[in-house]
Amino acid sequence: MEKRRGRKVMKDKEEVVDDDPWWWLVHKGIAASFLCIAMFALLVRVALSLHPYSGAGNSPKYGDFEAQRHWMEITLNMPVEEWYRNSTTNDLSYWGLDYPPLTAYQSYVHGLFIRFFHPESVSLFTSRGHESYLGKLLMRWTVLSSDALVFFPAVFYFVFVYYSGRSHGQKTDIAWHIAIMLLSSCLILIDHGHFQYNCISLGLTVGAVAAVHSNKELVACFLFSLALNHKQMTAYFAPAFFSHLFGKCLRRRNPLLEVFKLGLVVLGTFALVWWPYIHSMESFLRVLRRLAPFERGIYEDYVANFWCTTSVFVKWKRMFTTQSLKLLSLGATVSTCLPSMLQQIWAPSNQGFLYGLLNSAFSFYMFSFQVHEKSILLPLLPASLLALEEPFLLKWITLHALFSMFPLLRRDGLILPYIALSVLFTLIYHAPSGRRQDRKETPSFNSFVTTIIVLCSVVLHIVYLTMHPPRRYPFLFEAAIMLLCFSRFMVLCFYTNAKQWMLKRSVFMDKEKKLL
Repeated sequence: MEKRRGRKVMKDKEEVVDDDPWWWLVHKGIAASFLCIAMFALLVRVALSLHPYSGAGNSPKYGDFEAQRHWMEITLNMPVEEWYRNSTTNDLSYWGLDYPPLTAYQSYVHGLFIRFFHPESVSLFTSRGHESYLGKLLMRWTVLSSDALVFFPAVFYFVFVYYSGRSHGQKTDIAWHIAIMLLSSCLILIDHGHFQYNCISLGLTVGAVAAVHSNKELVACFLFSLALNHKQMTAYFAPAFFSHLFGKCLRRRNPLLEVFKLGLVVLGTFALVWWPYIHSMESFLRVLRRLAPFERGIYEDYVANFWCTTSVFVKWKRMFTTQSLKLLSLGATVSTCLPSMLQQIWAPSNQGFLYGLLNSAFSFYMFSFQVHEKSILLPLLPASLLALEEPFLLKWITLHALFSMFPLLRRDGLILPYIALSVLFTLIYHAPSGRRQDRKETPSFNSFVTTIIVLCSVVLHIVYLTMHPPRRYPFLFEAAIMLLCFSRFMVLCFYTNAKQWMLKRSVFMDKEKKLL
């Protein structure tokens, strides 16, 4: 047997080893597959950007497209101390900044780019509601470049870490997994259709997850802190990161020192991002209040979570004060994500960490205060990371996530892209693949029940598009959609929590077998 360039050459086969992971990428052809899939994913995003966006032509407040453009206008033309302050030049009632400072810095950088080519689209006051062709093209380009520079490399990093050195993971499986992540229908529809920059915070999160899997905990804390400082919704993953890293620290030789190092990185990153606002308690609290809009109520519009779905029967907003609802939602969120946290503190593992991310995000989506339709992107992310192990889970959470956003996407005029990307996901999901075909789709729900759910979804789509609801119940169809999606999410949530605790059992059983 001869060894060269990180591989063992044997008589009748070649076995890749861990001492040269980059050779593994070439050997598997993963780099080439990634580039091909990435190019196609970018083309899909460009095609979708030709369609309408949130609030297109809908004056006077327009929608999320105008919000993002307005933040560029504000950050370019006002000092950093004034970005979150209500004033005559910065009316916070007109799309005031309500995301953490890293989003504001991102808006400033993108604003510089747009001002270089088309200053009229980001000029103070006069650019409000600006919808010129060049302005829209430049705005679309900022999202596309953000995706390519943040989310795509993060996916590549995750795939490299997750599959290198493992015995499982055939080339077709890995290429399929890359396609599932880069061609995420929900993310593409929201960022490149509706118009947002979720690709940045989610990309930073994927990078942090990959760093955890490669035992680079300090890098993981830095990246996840950046994600938190880009979008506060990334806190959906915070319990999973905390419990997993804390559980690993407890098993180190000096747990207090390990916790101290992680905490130092987190505090240092937050201090760096918040630097313009930490010199004054008034400035700090002003920004903090903008990040927690409790005055909007426990939910906004129709979202497939507990509070919105059950409001048909229990009028939460009428029966309880905002303060009471804050406490109720906090208690429900903490109690539902606590089992997942305890499991990772007790028996931390890379696979358990992925399930923990999903369970934590599900808890926040289901029970936290002020959840949006787009928040389903957060549980969907770890589901895509688990795609090879849990194809059944990925299929149902993706299809119901799409369905739960259907009313929003219809308002944006994105029905055609919605149908096209739903079909694209179905084609990718059923693409032939090696080991994934051998995995049974669990949990084994009654096929009759599954068929009924699919038929209900199809019927609701048709009814929503072709019929008008009764005058007495103007949101009847939206309520029916949310009820169907919520019930499915709850089933999946119970399943993933059970799977995470089953991992603990299997780990200890394996250890006992080794001892024997």
